[in-house]
Amino acid sequence: MLSSTWNFIKRHKRKFIFAGVFVGGVYLLGKYAQRKIQEMQEREAAEYITQARRQFHFESNQRTCNMTVLSMLPTLREAIIHHLNSESITALLKTKPANKLEIWEDLKIISFTRSIVAVYSTCMLVVLLRVQLNIIGGYLYLDNSVTKNGTTPLAPSDVQQQYLSSIQHLLGEGLIELITVVKKAVQEVLGPVSLKQSLSLQELEQQLTQIRQLVEEGCASSKHKSLSWYMMPDEENTLASQACGLTENDVTTIKLLNETRDMLESPDFTTVLRTCLSRGFIRFLDNMSEFFRPPQGDSNPSSTPDRSVLSHVSLPLAKIIPIINGQIHSICSEIPSHFVQDLLLIDQVKEFAANVYETFSTPQELQK
Repeated sequence: MLSSTWNFIKRHKRKFIFAGVFVGGVYLLGKYAQRKIQEMQEREAAEYITQARRQFHFESNQRTCNMTVLSMLPTLREAIIHHLNSESITALLKTKPANKLEIWEDLKIISFTRSIVAVYSTCMLVVLLRVQLNIIGGYLYLDNSVTKNGTTPLAPSDVQQQYLSSIQHLLGEGLIELITVVKKAVQEVLGPVSLKQSLSLQELEQQLTQIRQLVEEGCASSKHKSLSWYMMPDEENTLASQACGLTENDVTTIKLLNETRDMLESPDFTTVLRTCLSRGFIRFLDNMSEFFRPPQGDSNPSSTPDRSVLSHVSLPLAKIIPIINGQIHSICSEIPSHFVQDLLLIDQVKEFAANVYETFSTPQELQK
């Protein structure tokens, strides 16, 4: 019995060796595959956790952006009112001066200018802060998640403060220049319009469109090549003011400012800003439409009349001026208004913010 078994094994020795090698190989291959699957699962889990952490940080950053916009609107409003003080002109009119008509003409220009400037500057504030805070947010994410090995932070607190203070250009020199350009356009379009002339909402919209064309198309042909100049000064001015005795933090801040300037001059940013401006002026006209209602006997007072109905309602320019004059308090309101909410909820703004954050929260070696 044992002899026959041994002979059988000898006759099929090669097959047994092959089978042994095959079974052993399958076992080793299974172990290797199991280890690779485990590594892949661990890597996918780590990537998922990283992505979830980044998403949470991004969403938190967007809430910070919204709160920052709301907190800065009173400062912007006061700056506009300071430079375009219609209240003093209104008080002067109450004294019944001899040159009353001339003062009314001044009030017309200032009232329209400050509301239009309020729309422009609020839109600029929303998109500029979206860019700045998502650049900083991306660097902070890297500082907290990647550079924990004792290396120098990408965005130290001093750099953050110095960088974010550049928003003062929009509230200062940039705002003054914007007021000058808008006021000139308002004078050109509305200067010849009589205070007694009646305008419908549609005609008012046409006047605003002409003013926008002068501001935005004129901007492209002037020394300021785009609307971005009102948000951030020229690179040469920034570097010249810090040319001597630059610290390491100064160099980092200049790098951030240059990266921001590149973003502001990109076609995507221009598209987002123009989308905001279009939405802003639509909301501005919607606010104005509340005052262009037909007489109560002509329509249901509880319903909101559409544009076709409102196009038949006209008001003398002298009555439109006080309405326009007061719109700044709705546009630059720290209490979330329809105007600001519309801007913050624009899909293109959200997508652009996500792209900025993605760019600056990705380690450089992964971008190559």
